[in-house]
Amino acid sequence: MSGESDCTRTSPSAGSPSDNELLPDRPKYVCTLSPDLVTKAREELQEKPEWRLRDVQALRDMVCKDYPSLGTCLDDAFLLRFLRARKFDYDRALQLLVNYHTCRRTWPEVFSNLKPSAIKPVLESGFVTVLPHRDPQGRHVVCIRPDRWTPSNYPITENIRAIYLTLEKLIQSEETQVNGIVILADYKGVSLSKASHFGPFVAKKVIGILQDGFPIRIKAVNIINEPRIFKGIFAIIKPFLKEKIANRFFLHGSDLNSLHQNIPPVILPEEYGGTAGKLDISAWNELLLASEEDFLHDFSELVLPCDSSPHDLLVSGDADEKQCDDSLRGMKPQLYYCY
Repeated sequence: MSGESDCTRTSPSAGSPSDNELLPDRPKYVCTLSPDLVTKAREELQEKPEWRLRDVQALRDMVCKDYPSLGTCLDDAFLLRFLRARKFDYDRALQLLVNYHTCRRTWPEVFSNLKPSAIKPVLESGFVTVLPHRDPQGRHVVCIRPDRWTPSNYPITENIRAIYLTLEKLIQSEETQVNGIVILADYKGVSLSKASHFGPFVAKKVIGILQDGFPIRIKAVNIINEPRIFKGIFAIIKPFLKEKIANRFFLHGSDLNSLHQNIPPVILPEEYGGTAGKLDISAWNELLLASEEDFLHDFSELVLPCDSSPHDLLVSGDADEKQCDDSLRGMKPQLYYCY
């Protein structure tokens, strides 16, 4: 997670000492990618090992020049996440980094006191977990089960917090940064009353984070056991999806054979026609809860530079919220129709 901004301690300028001389305490980056993943990163992400640290320094310089008050970590390994997520395009990586922090500033209900121990009830419910085995492409499978959530116990934002921390933990791995992840969402038993909690305002926030505010590559979203109400849910989500992401949604219904064409049975639990035993949430819960130290920094009060322009903000405030509320009123009849 992000720590104190290096820009608050020094700002690079022409003729200044090298970055390493100014900041000797910055952790030295050591690549953990296998030779095969180095090759994959070169081919798919335009990552050249011989230029890697030069690219990181270029992004670091851009942050310190354009956003000196961002309050972000500037360690090599941290900045690499954003470069890889945007195929080493400096400008797009910088915008992603700004969006990452903007998301935290504009949604305090999600990002205040964000640490594993704070969302323990969600983890214990089994709402979100990560399957123990990666798929043949080396991607972790994040399993989301909305039927495990009881709205009277806690608000939907707690579920979002749990998903976010799960992604934060996964993206610490360089292997995941290169390979991306797959999502498996089981909508069995999702009722109209439960679906109504996921209106356009929440949808826009979540999709905005996943598409433009978090350095992770979502390679596929597999929906299974979706009820008729899901047509209404997807109608809410789709306007906010980029075409590339929308094309990565696969609706399988109750057809396990269809699911198995995307995720092989050998890594799936018995509940989804797999051969990997019963779905066990305890291992992932223990791993995440043991990572408390990784999530000590709270960025909900971040203040962006005063010269930030509107396009830097992923959520533009009251106007967008009103627009989303209007959209929700328009969608409710559609939800009832689908139900």
